[in-house]
Amino acid sequence: MIGFYNYSVILTYIGLTSAVVGMTQVFSQNYRLAFLCLCISGICDMFDGNIARSMKNRTDQEKVFGIQIDSLCDLICFGMFPATLGYSISGNKQLGGIASVLLVLGAVVRLAYFNVTEQERQKETAEKRKYYQGLPVTSVSMILPTVYIFRGLLGKAYPNFFAVVMLLTAMLFVIDFKMRKPGKIGSIIMAAAGVMIVLGVLFV
Repeated sequence: MIGFYNYSVILTYIGLTSAVVGMTQVFSQNYRLAFLCLCISGICDMFDGNIARSMKNRTDQEKVFGIQIDSLCDLICFGMFPATLGYSISGNKQLGGIASVLLVLGAVVRLAYFNVTEQERQKETAEKRKYYQGLPVTSVSMILPTVYIFRGLLGKAYPNFFAVVMLLTAMLFVIDFKMRKPGKIGSIIMAAAGVMIVLGVLFV
């Protein structure tokens, strides 16, 4: 069979599956389940890198494949999926359409740039990245569900506010700034925030 099949890509594929299921829920306007799927994709992405790095005997081809498959899945999970969500929710279809297009464009540019720089970096060092360059595309799995949780407070402004948040997020994908990657304490805080967001999506 074409491709590489080992435990290093399992979570990536689970996250992708969750995103595809989520998109089917958008078409049915089952937004609560769709946002839950977005959260699940984000959780899978949070840990898939650590799992991949735990496999010490990966060949160079397997490492490159891992980078490529991760970015391809990220484009669907955190580009196409939230764009579909945003367009469906938006009260102004022109604004929603523009926001959706720019979110996907921003995601694909950022991910392609990451692939190029990460491949070069891995040739020079085996160290983990210490900084993000620009806003990680996976951040939409926390940002957009948070907006959904506060939809009651936003009232009639919620659909257009959602589109504006998408526009700002798309810009932050490609603006060149450095963000320190969270350490152990930061990861624990992010995991706790993720749990709170999931609970909010389920019960608010």
